[in-house]
Amino acid sequence: MSPIVLFSFVIGYFILLLTVAYFTSKGSNNESFFIGNRNSNWMLVAFGMIGTSLSGVTFVSVPGSVGSSNFYYYQIVLGYLLGYMVIAFVLIPLYYRMNLTSIYTYLEKRFGINAHKAGAFFFILSRVVGATARLYLVISILQIFIFDKLHIPFVVTTLVILILILLYTFEGGVKTIIYTDTLQTTGMLLGLVVCIIVIVKAMGMDFSSTLSLMNEKGYTKVFNMDVKAGSYFLKHIIGGMFIAIAMTGLDQEMMQKNISVKNIKDSQKNMMTFTAVLMVVNFLFLFLGGILYLYAGTNNITVAPDDLFPTIALSDAFSGTIGIIFIIALISALFPSVDGAITSLTSCFCIDILGMNKKEGTEKEKKRTRLKVHFTFAVVFFLMVLLFKAINDKLIIDFILKFAGITYGPLLGLFSFGILTKRHLNEKLIWAVCIIAPAMALGLDMLSSPEWYEKKLHLTLGLRSLSESIFHGYKIGNELILINGLFTFAGLLLISKKEYNKANISL
Repeated sequence: MSPIVLFSFVIGYFILLLTVAYFTSKGSNNESFFIGNRNSNWMLVAFGMIGTSLSGVTFVSVPGSVGSSNFYYYQIVLGYLLGYMVIAFVLIPLYYRMNLTSIYTYLEKRFGINAHKAGAFFFILSRVVGATARLYLVISILQIFIFDKLHIPFVVTTLVILILILLYTFEGGVKTIIYTDTLQTTGMLLGLVVCIIVIVKAMGMDFSSTLSLMNEKGYTKVFNMDVKAGSYFLKHIIGGMFIAIAMTGLDQEMMQKNISVKNIKDSQKNMMTFTAVLMVVNFLFLFLGGILYLYAGTNNITVAPDDLFPTIALSDAFSGTIGIIFIIALISALFPSVDGAITSLTSCFCIDILGMNKKEGTEKEKKRTRLKVHFTFAVVFFLMVLLFKAINDKLIIDFILKFAGITYGPLLGLFSFGILTKRHLNEKLIWAVCIIAPAMALGLDMLSSPEWYEKKLHLTLGLRSLSESIFHGYKIGNELILINGLFTFAGLLLISKKEYNKANISL
């Protein structure tokens, strides 16, 4: 399909986003940017969060994973269900009761300033790396199928996309993103459904026969019963539960939207509605993956997993319509995770690191600071995408989940210690625990799966024989985040005391 036609639709999509941003950001102030004046419609938030949670990585990598991992990813999704229930009925009431703008303020009120800064730091680290990895993946696809053919360099593509994201987020923040995320989630889900229908018809089959054929190929297998495997069902379910708690409930980007809703009940309805829709949507992505591999097998298509969906959707075998739908759906999947990330990082840095809500100053001065921080994070995103380009890694969802297991562990440990105990911490040692615990978890994971790190980081660790003698083939999977959180919890217990006199903070 003509790259000029695809490019024109990309530009048209951005113009639509800028139009929405223009109307929704009128009369915005710092409170609008950070928490949408606590007046967001819960149904819009729930629907928009689908796009934020899934992102372009889910759109490309989850279908691509079916060839090697069947439907095992759905085990993680089942774990998400349990995690989102904890968020809805434990964390959200806590955040509303304390009237938080940044959820990491809880850590300061519970443990002091060092815990507050540590929580904010690990969120910033994880979100910067995770969001830029997602951004890189989608830009790479756009580059291959559109911008390379127009002789536009990768660096220019990245720069222009980030500038356009800045244009529609820098003024309205959360107030604007609630609406743009709704628009983008709609585009992504429509694209997903249309692509499934078109590819099934292209194979001359219906949905039931397609599912039967996938079942024969083994693609529809959901539960892995191999205890030693990294995708063993209990590892995935437990890991998914704590990934959901950490990456949603303890994540400023996701909770910033939840606490922008008027009251606790609406926020809880938002979370459970979001959960129900997410369960269905993830199944559709896996179903799409099975279809793509069936089609690829029939037509002798052999490409990297992350390239499978775009290669088929943009091939000459289909009309231009599916190519346009794929591109719109792809960028619709990308931008909710990037615009929200830059906005939440700006909020976190301004409130948690700079202490903007504690300092004197006019609204105009605070806005100027906020805009500088917002722009700085856009620059950081630009540099990180170029770094991923240099690394040129594939199947990036594995990397994101692994990195989240390392960086969100301290947050999981800090919040759980605060909620489940009434002990007081030695504030001077909090940073030490939050650094040592993930380092220990990383070392344990490297020893369990040295081949993963050798492949991803292009290293020769020489740990395979030692790994086999200690773990006997057992691979740490998504339970890494739980192990990390337990290490952090144990470390905090060692530096804690019984006396505690701050009332009404812990549950």
